[in-house]
Amino acid sequence: MSNALAVDLREDIWTYEDYLTLPNDGKTYQIIGGDLFMTAAPLIYHQAISRNLAFIIWEFVKDHDIGDVFFSPIDVVFSSTNVVQPDIIYISKERLDIKKEKAIFGAPDLIIEILSPTTLQMDVLLKKVLYQRFGVREYWIVDPKEQKVDVFVLEGGKYEPKGTFFHQDVVEVKMIQGLKVNLTDVF
Repeated sequence: MSNALAVDLREDIWTYEDYLTLPNDGKTYQIIGGDLFMTAAPLIYHQAISRNLAFIIWEFVKDHDIGDVFFSPIDVVFSSTNVVQPDIIYISKERLDIKKEKAIFGAPDLIIEILSPTTLQMDVLLKKVLYQRFGVREYWIVDPKEQKVDVFVLEGGKYEPKGTFFHQDVVEVKMIQGLKVNLTDVF
């Protein structure tokens, strides 16, 4: 199991309604398959990578008026029993109707998760399956320790690996036509 703490305060299934009653205490709460997970706030290097990536993506998206970009904390509600807070999300202009006042209700076009010691297994295993199941078209797993990015694109309902990229590489964002991210600007 992940280092993320599965909170077993009760035996029934956690829902989005239950999630809304959780305290705003600086911890990250997420529901996957009706199970509640809690993790501590991310480390500084994690946040620096998140800032760098979000800024690069946002500048391109804003300049080309092609959608919107958000970063954690923001709730993405896939179903009543699957509520997550990805590190970075992109929603294309054509799909902005999934953006509501309190949360994103549906699958963003791109989700980026930045690994932390407490979220590694959850991001690599649980969330990858969840995002594939709910139709997230592109998923990046960013590993700060190894300074690498694994890119997956949804094809025929399954994630296909598109490559592992390291700090000296340039990554083409499949869901944002024309955007190439130089990883030396990220790590």
